[in-house]
Amino acid sequence: MKIRAIAALLYIIISATTLAQGRIKISGYVRDADGNPIELVNIRVKNSLNGSMSNDKGFYALHVAAGDSLTLVYSCLGYNKAERIIPKADRDMRLNVQMNSTSLNLGDVTITAIRKQTTTMETLDANRIRLLPDPAGGSIESLVVTYAGVSSSNELSSQYSVRGGSYDENIVYVNGIEVFRPLLIRSGQQEGLSFINPELTESVNFSAGGFEARYGDKMSSVLDINYKKPKSLEGSASLSFLGASAYVGSSIGKLTQITGIRYKTNQSLLNTMDTDAEFNPTFVDLQSYITYQLTPTLDVNFLGNVSINNYKFTPFTRETSFGTTSMIKKFKVYFDGREQDKFETLFGAMVIKKRLTEQTEFGLQVSAFSSKEEETYDISGEYWLNDLGEENNTDDDASSALEVGTYHEHARNRLNSNIITIGHYGESKLKNNTLKWGVNVQLEKIKDRINEWEKRDSAGYSLPYTGSEVSLITNLYSNNKLESSRTSGYLQDNFKFRTKHGLFTLVAGIRGSYWSFNKEFIFSPRASIGFIPNFKQDLTFRFASGIYYQSPFYKEMRVTKQDEQSNNVVVLNDALKSQQSVHFILGGDYTFRAAERNFKISTEIYYKMMDKLNPYTVDNVKIRYYGENCANGYALGMDVKFFGEFVPGTDSWLSFSIMKAEQTIRDKVTVPMPNSQRYNVSLFFQDYFPGYKKVKLNLKGVLAGGLPITAPRKGYEDGFFRMSPYKRIDLGLSYQIAGTTEEIMQRGIMSKLKNIWIGVDVFNILNIKNVSSYYWVTDIYNQQYAVPNYLTGRQLNLRLIAEF
Repeated sequence: MKIRAIAALLYIIISATTLAQGRIKISGYVRDADGNPIELVNIRVKNSLNGSMSNDKGFYALHVAAGDSLTLVYSCLGYNKAERIIPKADRDMRLNVQMNSTSLNLGDVTITAIRKQTTTMETLDANRIRLLPDPAGGSIESLVVTYAGVSSSNELSSQYSVRGGSYDENIVYVNGIEVFRPLLIRSGQQEGLSFINPELTESVNFSAGGFEARYGDKMSSVLDINYKKPKSLEGSASLSFLGASAYVGSSIGKLTQITGIRYKTNQSLLNTMDTDAEFNPTFVDLQSYITYQLTPTLDVNFLGNVSINNYKFTPFTRETSFGTTSMIKKFKVYFDGREQDKFETLFGAMVIKKRLTEQTEFGLQVSAFSSKEEETYDISGEYWLNDLGEENNTDDDASSALEVGTYHEHARNRLNSNIITIGHYGESKLKNNTLKWGVNVQLEKIKDRINEWEKRDSAGYSLPYTGSEVSLITNLYSNNKLESSRTSGYLQDNFKFRTKHGLFTLVAGIRGSYWSFNKEFIFSPRASIGFIPNFKQDLTFRFASGIYYQSPFYKEMRVTKQDEQSNNVVVLNDALKSQQSVHFILGGDYTFRAAERNFKISTEIYYKMMDKLNPYTVDNVKIRYYGENCANGYALGMDVKFFGEFVPGTDSWLSFSIMKAEQTIRDKVTVPMPNSQRYNVSLFFQDYFPGYKKVKLNLKGVLAGGLPITAPRKGYEDGFFRMSPYKRIDLGLSYQIAGTTEEIMQRGIMSKLKNIWIGVDVFNILNIKNVSSYYWVTDIYNQQYAVPNYLTGRQLNLRLIAEF
């Protein structure tokens, strides 16, 4: 008995000593208000460097020294900070925590930053974008172009350039399905509505390079859109000088649907341009996203779109003054004729998703895209180009005429395209790994008919002047059909692991594609790594690299040849291969708080090494390719974005980019890339009246370097000059005339509404004349004059929005 008593006493003494000098384990789960796990929550012991971070299931664990009392601090960007006091830390314990999210409101754009950015993909939660001042009539792209590395020089277009790449180098997905756009559009005036309906959009993911292998074969960027699945009845209707829109969403049992219709007209904007004309553009778009849960583990989704764009244009006169103060010129034209274009597109996609387990999901995708494009015009004009000198004399004095002539432009262009895609995807989570894979087969059928020509007469001489015959200055004919198939597949792994130095996120994958038309197989390995250090968890580092291809599509393959009668005929180059780009991207974020507000500075340095380039020229938004792999080049630059609460309760950002992008054509001459702007500064800023948040202000500004431009039917190796910088500021003021707390909203039909907003926009508030392209005047000596085609001027827009 004595031995047992002594042993028990020794055990108690040793246990007490071990407890006093040992460490205990505190673990648990961090969830949001809906019970969903929150990843990358920073958990630390207050007033110490000891800490941990939650995983993708919200689980965390850390070891602390046993003691009387300690305080744990839980913090994550996008959530209110939480603290938990442990009065006596004397044993292992489980501590679960709920964190409430904080929304950073951008007026009618809400950005919730839940996760730190460990890849090149940036996330934007854009539930409502209608209060932003946007000449395009409200589009996701109008906000994307304010991101670092993204630029646009045409407010009438939703197209954008990323780090010097072409518009065709950007890939767009909606609910995991790649979407396409018409090919014949040559002007932002004709473009109409973006495919993406912002009222249906729930989240936006955007990468300016170094994106994952699951995204397709493009060289510049990826825009990944997810549409909403409403939980109850919701909707809105809006009306403005630019058009109207409405949507309604509902959830009934196993069925959810959200449907939106948009109508847009640019008539009021186009009337601010130099051309006196009858503009009648009408753009209509109808979309619907429907989901149905067949069983608890089987879902069916459908996305449908019908878009009809009509552009009618009857010009009367045009008068443009340009040049310098010492060399003022005036270009005046009297028109006859008209233009009528029509672009009809149909899109449908069905996805069947099967969840085998909580960690594994399979899916089958089927989509179809069909477009019918018609471009018809016969426009003639009589023009005078006068040199007004320093006096700026507006009289049409024949003695000041540099050039007098006539021209006639004719086109009868038709293009029909049909694309069908069948694919399978899968995802499986295995402890610290997330495997993703997929395979697609795409069938393409395109029929192209082009018949266009231009006749020009200068001082009574047909151009080009030969002295012996009458010639057209240019013509183009096409009668081509293309039927082909593409097969592609990818496999990638997302792997997270922790070390004593911090949290690592590794995303690595491979992608392969084969195109039957040019018999080419391309192989694309891609990888990125992110790191959050333990010593400073406000910092995030990332590096991405990979091989990215620009697989040719129809218009990239067109080559112009001359037949026996010197007519320009379009043929398809079946020897054209994919353009290639190798990305190297190094970036990082620093998040901090100042004056009780959240801020973040993001920086990325990139280098893109490009080979087998297919050079192109840009006229407004129309891209004309050489149709051959005859160049190589590079793009080098830095993007910086300063993001935060400059005004309490709002979010704003300032983006700055510098870059140099050059190409060497046929090993002879090195010239800038067509979209090399050298610098770009963009601003999005929101404010409200102090103490009265019903009045909100949204300001969007852009300053971008001028693009290099060439004469028509000439390449950059034949000489170029740079356009003037693109400068524009748009201002929007919104007033909430009624909300859910207002007495008027409790009566009758008004009780069904949530908010009523009225607003006014001032587009191009400084009335700066930006240039979209040039009209070229040629004299009998073949000397050319570049007459700028100016974009829209200052314009007011009124809008009314009702939400329910």
